[in-house]
Amino acid sequence: MCLISVINTFYTSAKIRIVIQNHQSRLRNISQKPHLDTFRQGYVLLNTLFNSTQITQMKKVFFLLVSLLFAVNALAQTTVKGVVVDSANQPLIGAGIFQVGKATNGTVSDIDGSFTLNVPATASLQVSCIGYTTKVVNVEGRSQLTIILEENTELLDDVVVVAFGQMKKEAFTGSAGTMKSEELAKVQVTNAASALAGRVAGLQINNSSSQLGSSPSITIRGVSSISSGTEPLIVVDGMPFDGDLSLINTNDIETMTVLKDAASNALYGARGANGVIMITTKRATSSDAKITFDAKWGVNQKGLRNYKTTNAQEFFETYYNMLYNTYIKEEGATAESAHNKANAGLFDSGIGPGYVPYTVPTGQDFILAGGKMNPDAVEGAFHNFNGKTYWIQADDWEKEGLQSGFRQEYNLSASGRSDKMNIYGSLGYLDQEGIQEGSSQTRLTARLKADYQAKKWLKIGGNFNYTKYEYAQTSEGTIGTGTIWSIIKTQAPIYPVYIRDANGNIMTDNTGRQVYDFANSQLGDLSRAGGTGGNAIFANKYRVSKTTGNSFIASGYADIKIFPDLTLTINGNAYDYDRRGLYTEDPYTDKYTSGSNNGYLSKSSYRTFTYNAQQLLNYHKVINNTHDISVMLGHEYYNYLYEYLGASGYNFGIDGATELSQMLNKNGDPNSYSSAYNNEGYFFRGMYSYDNKYFGSLSFRRDASSRFHKDYRWGNFWSAGAAWILSKESFFDVDWVDELKVKASIGSQGNDNIGNFLYADNYTIVNNNNSVAYQWLQKGTKDITWETNTNINTGLEFSLWKGRLSGSLDYFYRKTTDMLFTLSTPPSVGYTSYCLNMGDMRNSGLELVLSADIIRTKDISWGVDFNISHIKNKVLSLPDEIKTTEIEGYNGYVNEDPSFVSKYKYFVAEGLSLYTWYLPKYAGVDSETGEALFYKDVTDEATGVVTKETTKNASDATEYLCGDALPKFQGGLSTSFRYKNFDFSVQTAFQLGGKGYDYVYQVLMHSGGQTGTTWHKDMLNAWTETNHSDVPALRYSNTYGQSPRSDRFLTSTSYLSLQNVNFGYTLPSRFTQKFNVSSVRVYFSGENLGFISARRGFDPRYAIGGYTNSELYSPIRTLSGGITLTF
Repeated sequence: MCLISVINTFYTSAKIRIVIQNHQSRLRNISQKPHLDTFRQGYVLLNTLFNSTQITQMKKVFFLLVSLLFAVNALAQTTVKGVVVDSANQPLIGAGIFQVGKATNGTVSDIDGSFTLNVPATASLQVSCIGYTTKVVNVEGRSQLTIILEENTELLDDVVVVAFGQMKKEAFTGSAGTMKSEELAKVQVTNAASALAGRVAGLQINNSSSQLGSSPSITIRGVSSISSGTEPLIVVDGMPFDGDLSLINTNDIETMTVLKDAASNALYGARGANGVIMITTKRATSSDAKITFDAKWGVNQKGLRNYKTTNAQEFFETYYNMLYNTYIKEEGATAESAHNKANAGLFDSGIGPGYVPYTVPTGQDFILAGGKMNPDAVEGAFHNFNGKTYWIQADDWEKEGLQSGFRQEYNLSASGRSDKMNIYGSLGYLDQEGIQEGSSQTRLTARLKADYQAKKWLKIGGNFNYTKYEYAQTSEGTIGTGTIWSIIKTQAPIYPVYIRDANGNIMTDNTGRQVYDFANSQLGDLSRAGGTGGNAIFANKYRVSKTTGNSFIASGYADIKIFPDLTLTINGNAYDYDRRGLYTEDPYTDKYTSGSNNGYLSKSSYRTFTYNAQQLLNYHKVINNTHDISVMLGHEYYNYLYEYLGASGYNFGIDGATELSQMLNKNGDPNSYSSAYNNEGYFFRGMYSYDNKYFGSLSFRRDASSRFHKDYRWGNFWSAGAAWILSKESFFDVDWVDELKVKASIGSQGNDNIGNFLYADNYTIVNNNNSVAYQWLQKGTKDITWETNTNINTGLEFSLWKGRLSGSLDYFYRKTTDMLFTLSTPPSVGYTSYCLNMGDMRNSGLELVLSADIIRTKDISWGVDFNISHIKNKVLSLPDEIKTTEIEGYNGYVNEDPSFVSKYKYFVAEGLSLYTWYLPKYAGVDSETGEALFYKDVTDEATGVVTKETTKNASDATEYLCGDALPKFQGGLSTSFRYKNFDFSVQTAFQLGGKGYDYVYQVLMHSGGQTGTTWHKDMLNAWTETNHSDVPALRYSNTYGQSPRSDRFLTSTSYLSLQNVNFGYTLPSRFTQKFNVSSVRVYFSGENLGFISARRGFDPRYAIGGYTNSELYSPIRTLSGGITLTF
């Protein structure tokens, strides 16, 4: 505007003023342009401005004057000093400040948020920082600036939490998946890991038990070892965590990041070989104090549907047909004779099911000719024994043995920050009942997290978490235990739970307690067929299995700014997890069982204590806004200690005893032991980016583990990665592509999760006539060492159509070498086994992640997220000592789990998946007799040619390779929708392919013999002379078993699970703010609402190996309503 004043001074004519005013906007624009452009455009403008006959003589004079003014204005430089802060006036470190139009002139803010930059006085600055909205500021000749950036939570996606810090997503060369607090808030899980199911590509969650207090198993990118642990490392706020994730309140978690490749987790060395789950807890995000209260109330229900089994009428009709067929086929009876004998057999305690809770009109048959129940038969029957009359009726064991449990949860958090301090605190309380009486969980959590900028060069912080919990668990077991879980799946629906008097009332004994039916001669000859006595509901009612505990986690850090580009960070962490176990069996149980201990009690104490110390030296330098260099040097020491103490006794001295001192007799088996583990590592990471387009990273860690002999204790692990953002290249001109990045990484990691002291000879101390003696336990292997994983990852990341569609595609290859094996030895050598490193295995696959922002308007938004992964497992090599068997050209060994009574067998061999089923093959039924057939290999002695034939004896059948238990694909699909103040979201998980062994189905498809086990409805289609199906015929007597272990019971493990549904409404702020409430949201949430599998009742989510156990606690469905208040 100074130029306009000069011109107006010399020319006062109205005409000239009008001309000048018309060009004022052009003058302003000129003042913003670089030197030469400014001069040229000034010349053009002046020519236009003074093109008048009245001023022709003055033209050259003023041209010279104005040109001089423009040149001075354009060439003027100023040194701008400033500070970049957030809305709370807290300094922002690492913010980028660049001159608009000259990308080579820029800098980054230091630890105080300060910067210095030389720019023209008329320049504009673009200021950006991860997680904040970019801002453009005009210098306007000022030399001092305070720039305030507003936080943008959507931009937080630009940050990836990695080992010992975080980095920009565009600079990340590895592979990771993240779940944020907004998604966690929608789920109702006690263990945060359960929330990851279906949300992260390549991650698989399995729940062998859903007991309250239990934890799921986690597998990342396949099973990486045969004998060693395969669970990932858990890291909470930068420190390894060895506790149960149930101890951490999910409401305190900001993000969970799953690191999947070597470039991501190689810096964790020995403990990161199976992947890493990084948990970051919340901190304050606003200068205004923020208080949030959330409360939810709901119900826990059984979340597993039962198999399609026969009801009481169908059961008796099937039982009758089984007897009838036997009398006709085996004894040659007439139809009338077989009919009469089958009816009589149902009521015969030596032939029938033991109970027939029906009353049939006198003189009529219970089952009519043709095999249908008499329509005049009524439920319930009188039974006379020892001069007393009892009422017999079938009870619903599921209804009597299970319950709907009440669930309530409350969370309160408060946070705030200033220019020097950030503080977050929370309290949480959870109280829930399980779906079986005696199953419950309570948890109280408290967290305090604070940071303080003590000096310009010093920042300190602390993070403290306390958890007090108690959970009670009910009886579980292996196959054949007879818990309530197998009873409701397989027991015939004809048996009573209680004993009732003649009026149908449940009887009580002299203590006033209900009398349960044990089928053990309480009512004479009434018993459950097959000798399955006892009462699982009674046994559970009078037992207690309770665990109480306290968990303390304390960590602190200090950031010391040595130089502007060099920072020393010191981290320390301690974790103390102390718990007590109590198990009792009430003396009352002796009255109805064979027990004579007058009660049993055991007490146990467990303690886990760990500490971790880290020292990190970080150097970060940006040169000419082109070269970004980061270097980190570090040292870490980790110590783990576990201690156990247990003792037991019997013969209660008082009712309700809970202490050993109240036992009249102590068992002579008190026991205690401890185990320790140490890990130490020195590490380095270097990262470089050029022009924010080309990125590279290198890391190296030298680790030592106490699990190896001192001569083999140290291992070297490394990674290298690179990324290239093609979309930033000048030659890349595709309007609809926002970002396109290619990346690749390779690295090596070690797995030391092999158990302790395998390098040393192990002995058991025994008492030899009051003298010490040592008994061989295991021979040590001095040179036993790390299992090593070599990981290769390559992929691309993209964002299209202004963020409407984004995602990634990754290919990975992970090879495990030097796998640990335990080899058996002859008893004559004095010990039974020894260990060695021999064997290789690989997992490879693809992962696809897509995120679609379909609708994005003020009132409506709709997004869809999808991920799918394909993982292929193969054993590459095995030690010769264990390749004892050759099957179909593959050399290996049979792997079976004795805890499942040899129900599940795999064949482990080079070239096959680790979980390749090894079973007899079902060949259908004999077309003449309806008996089951199985394939058998027969070798011609003369020619050696092998041919197949069939056999009715499964013991003679050949076992074959019967497919892979591991799924071919797994993933998840979720969607979220918002209309004004209403929000709705659905999250699912799925699995495709793989074969699982359905043991319960095998039990339900039994054929022959006295039984109290119900049938699957598929047995209603059993083979008869008029119905030639592939289901073996029903006969009471069979020479051979008709439903032995075979591939007949292998079932697809594909499933679709409805993980979570959440529906909410946020009240209008104009209403809530009248009450000083920022927001109020009411919502409904449903967890584990149901799933679809190949067969109703079959749950493939039980184990990664495709097997099931009918004796374990059922999955839980949770339905809740809640309210969230924010102040």
